[in-house]
Amino acid sequence: MGETTVTTLEGQDRAAPRPVAEDRAGKTFLRRLRTPRRPRFWFEILLIAASYWTYSLIRNAVPEQRGKALRNADWIWRVEHDLGIAVEQSVNHAVNSAAWLIIGMNYYYATLHFVVTLAVLVWLYHSHPGRYAAARLALFATTAVALVGYYFFPLAPPRLMNGGHFVDTVVVHHTWGSMASGDLKHMSNQYAAMPSMHIGWSLWCGLTIFALASAPWARVLGLLYPAATLLVIVSTANHFWLDAVGGMLCLAFGFTVARLWYGTLPYALPRWVPGTRGKPMLPLKA
Repeated sequence: MGETTVTTLEGQDRAAPRPVAEDRAGKTFLRRLRTPRRPRFWFEILLIAASYWTYSLIRNAVPEQRGKALRNADWIWRVEHDLGIAVEQSVNHAVNSAAWLIIGMNYYYATLHFVVTLAVLVWLYHSHPGRYAAARLALFATTAVALVGYYFFPLAPPRLMNGGHFVDTVVVHHTWGSMASGDLKHMSNQYAAMPSMHIGWSLWCGLTIFALASAPWARVLGLLYPAATLLVIVSTANHFWLDAVGGMLCLAFGFTVARLWYGTLPYALPRWVPGTRGKPMLPLKA
């Protein structure tokens, strides 16, 4: 009996290093995944294109629950009245009275949402490669969680409300400022207003520019961009104020995901990675 006990213990002693080695290998692999590296340009182009295509496909595949979306819009409108912030209609009519201004906002709504976001991604890729992957993860996680809102809380924009008396500025001024107006409305889910990714993306851009730009004027523009976007989405009757709050919450989720994965916020990571100019970057600790 004693021999059996000794043999068992010796067997355990010989087997002990194996799980330790496997654990170290797992930590090394995880560390490699969490360590930012030089982005591959062709891979990033394909990734961004495929991700946006997938996002658009899923967003537009969500059933357009018109009845529920209109009821949710009425509920949002009542909540904003109770909070004393239901001024979207006044802003919409006031800005619409200046044709040159509202037309400019229509084109702003249609274009800058994509142009500025892509420009910031390119700038990060070129000038802050060590922070690029983490910042991109925050943006992707923000966009992904927005799909949950579109599915579970279909919401009609103010311009489609029954009896809301909002002006659909794209229709009135014959511009192409919204994928959900005019002839393009059949290509986009009109009831995916909550959360607002115009706010989620513009705030991501603004915070990135403010945190990383060296020129004071650029940092100021970074802060003004999401503020201007908020005015635009309300003036064009594409969103309620609370849709913007939803976009902010999605962005907070996105930064939380990046923080958990990389161990710090994207902007706190070293600027350079091995293979780019600047100092080599040390691996992250497990």
